[in-house]
Amino acid sequence: MGAVLGLCSAAQLACCCGSAACSLCCSACPSCANSTSTRLMYTLMLLLVMVAACITLAPGLKTELQKVPFCANSTGVVPANLQVDCNNAVGYLAVYRICFALCMFFILMALIMIGVKSSKDPRTGIQNGFWGIKFLVVIGGVIGAFFIPEGSFASTWMVFGMIGGFCYIIIQLVLIIDFAHSWAEKWVSNYEESESRGWYAALLLAMLTCFTLALAGIVLLFLNFTQAQEASCGLSKFFISINLILVVIASAISILPAVQEHNPHSGLLQSSVVSLYVMYLTWSALSNSPAPCNSLIDPNNAASFDKQAIIGMVIWVCSVLYSCVRTASNSSKITMSEHILAKEGTGQGGLIANEEGAGADGGEAGQAKVFDNEGDGVAYNWTFFHVVFALATLYSMMTLTNWFNPSSQLMKVNVASMWIKISSSWLCVGIYIWTMVAPAMFPDRDFS
Repeated sequence: MGAVLGLCSAAQLACCCGSAACSLCCSACPSCANSTSTRLMYTLMLLLVMVAACITLAPGLKTELQKVPFCANSTGVVPANLQVDCNNAVGYLAVYRICFALCMFFILMALIMIGVKSSKDPRTGIQNGFWGIKFLVVIGGVIGAFFIPEGSFASTWMVFGMIGGFCYIIIQLVLIIDFAHSWAEKWVSNYEESESRGWYAALLLAMLTCFTLALAGIVLLFLNFTQAQEASCGLSKFFISINLILVVIASAISILPAVQEHNPHSGLLQSSVVSLYVMYLTWSALSNSPAPCNSLIDPNNAASFDKQAIIGMVIWVCSVLYSCVRTASNSSKITMSEHILAKEGTGQGGLIANEEGAGADGGEAGQAKVFDNEGDGVAYNWTFFHVVFALATLYSMMTLTNWFNPSSQLMKVNVASMWIKISSSWLCVGIYIWTMVAPAMFPDRDFS
């Protein structure tokens, strides 16, 4: 499935060229829904820009980046609390500008697409086409963003980044919980249908692996964030302990008879995935905590692409791709996922109609590779899609820069971001517990 969807995206990208070779490439690709190929193209755009942002953090580019316009314009009079050392933070400041340009692009697209109900709307061409122009607009925006004088730009944009990052964390939580439920339901169904011990062993192994990693994470958290001799590190101990208690409570709730009665597929596999993600959020939050309790602070105080950013970006990429290819089926346990994911079955009807049309008309109709499946109604909310991608851009910006605080003397210390991520971990457990207890609390409502 992933290869087919990737070819759909490649087909649209190749068709931007207009040459005979590109047309041949398009004809070799399999048919797919317009809604799918469009989301994949925007995902490709997002990933390419993030790759460019990652490149700016390479140590070898530090000297060259110090010649960029915003560093040259940073000599103006700026309040002391907003001054940024461009020599050390130039990589982070470049990431800020690259993500600023892409975020503005998605916000513009969100505004343009307000009120679109079907592909019959004249704005459909803007949403589903003109890819060459869109990429040029983004590239031009990135180049233009490098001419924004520093001044208070970084400090102001950081506030927007933290707000947008927090909002995307919530969306990412919904996607991860939806993934955990879907994964568990699929494997449990396979086990019940085949009664194969292989599926049972796979379920058990996956659950034990996630719980083991979560437990190992707890041990490492205590070793890295609570061992300072100069301080008691009470806040760090509280964060780790309370999150440990919360995931134990959530795991216990998942196997309660009342929960199992109304949600038979609920179990420890979902709890293990959520527990592992909560431990990641706890680690990410404490990595932004101040010294002396934070033993992971870089003594060189340099902008870099470290392991926290790598793990965060891997999770981010997976969540973006999941939201792109996953459909909101009836098995989704979270109402919000219906707005994030495309509607299930919309594309299938379009495919049947297209194939029938191709067989009847022949010729050009038989060559259509990206077909319109939104004639009667859009498969997803176009405006909300662009808003989510704007938030995803802000979250990736904050992740790549380790939630950098321009007014802090230490690159990776940001108390506000620490509280944001800790709060999101509590919200994650709360959302997960709600998906389990809601059917039991409101038996008259349909949560299927």
